[in-house]
Amino acid sequence: MKTVKLGANIGARIDDVRLGGDLPSHVVADINDALLEHEVVFFRGQHHVDEKVQYAFAERLGIPTTPHPTVRSRGTRTLATDSTYDKADSWHTDVTFVDRIPKASILRAVTLPAYGGTTTWASTTAAYEQLPPAIAALADSLWAVHTNVYDYAAVAAEKSVSSSAQRYREEFRSEYFETEHPVVRVHPETGKRSIVLGHFAKSFTGLSSKEFRAIFELLQDRVTRLENTIRWSWEPGDIAIWDNRSTQHYAVSDYDDQYRRLERITLAGDVPVSVHGEYSRVVAGDASGYSAIAS
Repeated sequence: MKTVKLGANIGARIDDVRLGGDLPSHVVADINDALLEHEVVFFRGQHHVDEKVQYAFAERLGIPTTPHPTVRSRGTRTLATDSTYDKADSWHTDVTFVDRIPKASILRAVTLPAYGGTTTWASTTAAYEQLPPAIAALADSLWAVHTNVYDYAAVAAEKSVSSSAQRYREEFRSEYFETEHPVVRVHPETGKRSIVLGHFAKSFTGLSSKEFRAIFELLQDRVTRLENTIRWSWEPGDIAIWDNRSTQHYAVSDYDDQYRRLERITLAGDVPVSVHGEYSRVVAGDASGYSAIAS
C-alpha cells in the first residue's frame, strides 16, 4: 500500500490496494489511519468492485448504516447519488440532521459524464485550526439546529419540474428529523476539533436568523477556502472514502444534462461531543432504525 499526499490540508491517493472484504486486517487498519490523517482518500482502478464487494469492504472498515434515514426506495445497501433525482451541489456533511452523524462514506463511480461532475471536499478541521482565537472561542460556544427539511437535494428538487425530483423531495421529508449539534465537535479518534455546519444547519440556538446567517457565512467561508479543499476528477473504477466527522463536500454540477451516478455506503458514527463535553441533543425523530451508535 502506497499513500500519495495530494494537498497540504486534505486529500491523499492510495495505490497498490485491491479493495474487498478479504483485505488483511493490517491493511484495513492502514486505510483507516490514512483516512484519519488525510480526511478523504481515493482509489483508482477498482473495476472489480460492485455493490456486493463494496459492502463487504465497508463491513471491514466499520458498521454500515441503512442507506438513508428517510429515503428507502433506492436500494437496501447503497444510496445512489443519481442526477435524475438530485445533484448534491451544495456544501454539506452527510446526515447531520440525526444525532449519530456517520463516521465515513464510501462512494463508488458507476456512470460518469463525458465532462464535469467532479466532487470537492473541504477540511473542517483545518478550518477550525485556522480560526483567530476570538472567533474560535465564539464557535466553541455555539450550538446549531440541523434538519432534513433544509437538505441540499430537497432544495434543488423544488427548482425542478420533473416528477422524479418531486417524489424524491417528498420521500426525503417523509419523516422529520431535528438535532442540536455543537458547532465545534471533538473527533472521537484523533481528538482534534472540527466545525459541524453545512446546508442542513437551520439556526443557532439563542440567536436570531440574521445573526445565524452572518456567523454561518463567516465560518463556512473558512471551511471552503480553496487551500482547505481537494477536487477530484472521477474516472471509471474510482472509489473515494471520506471522514464525515471532519469534512464537508460538494458535487459540482457542471455536466449539463448528462447522466451521472455514484453509489454510497455509509458507516455508523458516534454522537458528537462539544469542547465542553456535552453531547448532541435530539429534538425530533428517531434514528435508531437508520444507524447504530458506534463506540
